[in-house]
Amino acid sequence: MTKAKIQTRNADATKRRIFNAAYKEFAQNGFAGARVDQIAKKAKANKRMIYQYFGNKEALFSRVLMVAYNDIREEEKKLELDHLKPEKALSKLVEFTWDYYLSHPEFMALVNSANLHKARHLSDFSIDMTQLHSGHVTLVKNILDRGVASGVFRKGVDAVQLCITIAAVGYYYLTNRYSGSILFGMDFMEEKALKTRGKFNKEVILRLVKTEKN
Repeated sequence: MTKAKIQTRNADATKRRIFNAAYKEFAQNGFAGARVDQIAKKAKANKRMIYQYFGNKEALFSRVLMVAYNDIREEEKKLELDHLKPEKALSKLVEFTWDYYLSHPEFMALVNSANLHKARHLSDFSIDMTQLHSGHVTLVKNILDRGVASGVFRKGVDAVQLCITIAAVGYYYLTNRYSGSILFGMDFMEEKALKTRGKFNKEVILRLVKTEKN
């Protein structure tokens, strides 16, 4: 292996370590609480390398957010919902969204932090983010259209509003799990409660879109 290839390989490895460390640091402490010194320490790199490869803390957080959003959409593609009947496809999408939130709490933490800063860190990727999310909306619209054509879904359901609602029924529950547990006198994160909520999420969404006869 040539010296140039070794240097490139080492640089790529360093970038990955920095990014992975940053992802965890931002997820744990938010943008405001995250420290570049800690990222460098966890990545076994120095601050100069972070600035060299990613620009600054803001740019690094922007990159982390972009990857976080991309990851959920990439996992969503693996569901291959176009091959399922509309009702089953929508049910599986709702279930996937809920399960993804549960298994990726860091994703929700990053989204919360982004919104605390009015999503300004997504502005550098605004076009990419719009294109990325348009695929999600198109997916939902296609499911709705197939459902209408087969007579199981009612006409006139807004795909964008449905996307928002699918995210909201799980997101609100989990982001308010601590206060909710006190207000409603139940452990929001107890296994039985989570299963009940997951089932309820699907029921809510399906009842929202189904025709009266269904």
